[in-house]
Amino acid sequence: MAKKKVKKGTWAKEDIQKLKKLFGNNSTADVAKELGRGVEATKKKASRMGLRKTKKYMKSIGRG
Repeated sequence: MAKKKVKKGTWAKEDIQKLKKLFGNNSTADVAKELGRGVEATKKKASRMGLRKTKKYMKSIGRG
């Protein structure tokens, strides 16, 4: 099975808006998939933007 092509480089405004909307309440892997980017790139961008998972989300995965 061929790997899905992953975006590289500059983040479009639309991708940043989507990241802000989705990151807090969804797994990083799901957000990365939605954006067509790698998990590590998504995690790093969210961190640089100061985004965090919500307490509700963390509790739902047993970490809160």
